[in-house]
Amino acid sequence: MTRRTAPKRPPIHMIDTEADTLADLAVGVQDRLRQVSELLLEEISRATIHRADRIPGNVVTMNAEVEFVDEASGATRIVQLVYPRQADIAANRISILTPVGAGLIGLRDGQSILWPDREGNERRLTIVKVRQASCDEAMAN
Repeated sequence: MTRRTAPKRPPIHMIDTEADTLADLAVGVQDRLRQVSELLLEEISRATIHRADRIPGNVVTMNAEVEFVDEASGATRIVQLVYPRQADIAANRISILTPVGAGLIGLRDGQSILWPDREGNERRLTIVKVRQASCDEAMAN
């Protein structure tokens, strides 16, 4: 009998204060958004944690603009990763509490992750480019 193992996820990095806030957020929605809550908590637990001034600039953090390819559809998207209250899909601001948002956090330019969508289908998301929000943009959010 051959046993199939899940592909190893790439290393990820997070800012210490964001990781704490995201953990609280994930625990708070566990009853309503079980899948995303579990996925996000798992990502936080495996991340290398940094102070904000030590996080590499090419890492997806909160409020960063991310260009990525959804390899299942071939579509390239540019989105800003935001907290739920700032989410606005028409403005390309996606919530961290979506499967895609939880999958993007902590990745770097060029990395890919095999990640479930809302229906449980695995999709490969590949980061093309990360642009950090300016201080003014981050404060507005």
